[in-house]
Amino acid sequence: METEEATVGRKALSINLDASKYGTFAEIGAGQEVARHFFQAGGAAGTVAKTISAYDMKFSDAIYGDAGRYVSRQRLVQMMAHEYELLEQRLSENRGSETYFFAFANTVSALNYQKNNECHGWMGIRFQRHPQSEPHDVILHVRMLDLDNKLQQEAIGILGVNLVFGAFNHSQNPDEFISSLAEDIGIDRIEVDMMEFNGPEFESLDNRILCLKLTDIGLANSIMFDESGHVVQSADKLYKKACLIERGSFRPLTKVNLDMLEKARVQFAAREDVEEVEIEAFMELTLGKLKTEGEVDYEDFISRIEVINACGYGVLVTNYFEYYKLSSYLRRYVRKPIGLVMGLNNLADIFKEDYYSRMEGGILEAFGILFKDNVRIYAYPIEKENFERYGKQVGIGDNVEVEVAEEDLLTIENLLVADNLRNLYKYIRENGFLETIEDCDRRNMKLFSRDVYEQLRTRKEGWQEFLPDCVADMIENQALWKD
Repeated sequence: METEEATVGRKALSINLDASKYGTFAEIGAGQEVARHFFQAGGAAGTVAKTISAYDMKFSDAIYGDAGRYVSRQRLVQMMAHEYELLEQRLSENRGSETYFFAFANTVSALNYQKNNECHGWMGIRFQRHPQSEPHDVILHVRMLDLDNKLQQEAIGILGVNLVFGAFNHSQNPDEFISSLAEDIGIDRIEVDMMEFNGPEFESLDNRILCLKLTDIGLANSIMFDESGHVVQSADKLYKKACLIERGSFRPLTKVNLDMLEKARVQFAAREDVEEVEIEAFMELTLGKLKTEGEVDYEDFISRIEVINACGYGVLVTNYFEYYKLSSYLRRYVRKPIGLVMGLNNLADIFKEDYYSRMEGGILEAFGILFKDNVRIYAYPIEKENFERYGKQVGIGDNVEVEVAEEDLLTIENLLVADNLRNLYKYIRENGFLETIEDCDRRNMKLFSRDVYEQLRTRKEGWQEFLPDCVADMIENQALWKD
C-alpha cells in the first residue's frame, strides 16, 4: 500500500465507503481519469451518482450552454452548477437529509498529437459541508508539466482525487488542503496557479493569501491579481496584450514607482508595433521580497497589493528572482512586445555574473533568454549620489562604474559595467534592447522605498511627501506599516 496507485486508491476508497458522500463526475478532455480511480477503488456505487464526458463541443454546449472557450473557468462553473442542480432536483427528497451532495468537474486540454498546445485545465468541486446545507466551491487552475499525454492524464486523475478528498477532509484547514493537492504527484508534474474557496463557511478566508501559499510551497511559480485585487489566470489576463511590467518591493508604492511606469508607458505606446489600447501594465513582486526571517508576512503582502490596486494597477507575484526567468514566463502568454521597467540600479544588478553561475552558458545564455522575442528594458535614471549609496547597501560597485554625468543624473548612456562585459552592454544598448525613460520627475528621486518606509513606519513629519495621495490616505486610514 506504499505505491502511488495504492495511496490514491486508498483516498478514493475512503470516500466510496462513506455512504454520506454522493455525487457526479463530469470531465471534458484527458479522459475520465478522476472517476476511473473511484471505480477502480471498489464500492463506487456508494459514491457515484453519474459520470459524464461531454467531449463533443455541440454536446457540451447543449448540456451546459455556450461558454466561448471550452477550457475556461466559465465552462467549469457551468458544469458544476448544472450537475449539482440535477443532484438536488432528483435526489434531495429521497436522501437529502443524510447526504453530502457534490459535483466534481474538470475541463482540460492535455498534450495534443502535434505537441504544440498549452497543457492546462480547470478543476473544481461544488459540495455540501453538511446535509441540506448551502453549496461551497473549490476551484483551481492547473498546468500539466509532463511531456507525455498519458502522464498528464495520470496527473489529472490523481489531482482530482486529492481535490475531492481534500474538500471533504481538509477544507476546514486550507493549509492542509493546499499541501495535500500534490500528494503522489509532486510539484515537478503540475502547477496550480489559481485557487478559490467560495461559500458561506469560507467567507473568512482570503483567497489572495491562499494563492500566495501555492507559490510559497512551490505549487505555483506565479499568481496574478487584477486591478481590483481578485486572483485571475495569467493566460486570460494577458491574452492578446502587449505587456509592461515594473518590479519592486512597493513597501510602499511611491511617486517614483508611478512615474517610472507611467513615463515608460508613454514610450512603450509610441512603438510602431504597440497599440495603446492593448497595453497591460502592472507591478511585480518576487516572493523573496515578501519574506521576513524566512516566512511570508501575509498582512504585509495584502497591504502591498492594496496600495498598488489603489493606484489602478494589477500585481503579479512570482518566484522568478532573475529577470530572464520573468521574461521567459511572460513570453509563455504574450506574443506582442514586452517592456520591463526598472531603475538604473536594477539594470546594474543584472550584470552581476554570479547570478548566472549555474547556467552552462552563463550570462550570455541568460541574456539570450531575457531579450528574446521583442523584449525591451526601460531604465529609469537615478541621481549619482543615490546610486552610490544604493551600491554600498547591496554590493554594487565591483561590476559597475559611473562616468561624470550631466547634472549628476545617471542613464544607460553613462553607466559603465565591468570591463569584460562592456562589449555585451554596448551590443544590447545599440541594438535597441535598452531605453532610458525620459522626462522623469527629479523631485521624487531623493529617497528609495526603504527610506520612505522608515519615515512612514515612525510617522516622521512629511512622510506623505513621496507617496501618491491615494496611497498616503490608505496608509493613514488603515494604520498600515506603523510601529
